[in-house]
Amino acid sequence: MPRIVCISDTHGFYQKVAVPDGDILIHSGDFGKRGSIDELPYFHEWLASQPHQYKIFVAGNHDWCFEREPGASRRLMTEVIYLRDSAVDILGLRVYGSPWQPAFNDWAFNLVRGEALAKVWAKIPVDTDILVTHCPPFGILDRPRGQAPVGCEDLYQRVQVVQPRLHCFGHIHEAYGERVIGPTTFVNSSVCNEHYNPCQQALIVDLE
Repeated sequence: MPRIVCISDTHGFYQKVAVPDGDILIHSGDFGKRGSIDELPYFHEWLASQPHQYKIFVAGNHDWCFEREPGASRRLMTEVIYLRDSAVDILGLRVYGSPWQPAFNDWAFNLVRGEALAKVWAKIPVDTDILVTHCPPFGILDRPRGQAPVGCEDLYQRVQVVQPRLHCFGHIHEAYGERVIGPTTFVNSSVCNEHYNPCQQALIVDLE
């Protein structure tokens, strides 16, 4: 039974995160404060030093270096599995990761809602066991405090088709938590709360 440890939205405070033991550690984006390539080696060193057999990272909207300098950023991730519209097979599980999100201010990995995002999500293989995105699907752990849901409708539609066993994401700090709907466990593992205080714990999912 693989134990999956989920974190996201550390925003430079990753060294303050208590990371439980497990088999796979997943970070769903927004690793740094500015997302610059100068910050990346320090984050990589920390993530790579964790005891989990596999460490997986998907970029978030603050992680500018992965959009502006993708080749250089990828080359720095020597001991971490970096997924960008790609999959990896580990421990008998297919893990697929993608960084895109509905356009949100002037951030990285923005796409207009509708056709552009639908094309991105259509790439998710139907045999995906673990899906890792930065943004949430619409209506699931995606509601900023006092506001309407902001997740992606097209991602929600694709998840209904694929039905992964686990969907990890972050992005909406206030919507931190876990929800099980049908065969899928949804996890918003934002470490930082809405005030960018790293007070929310890593979440653990044991896949049977």
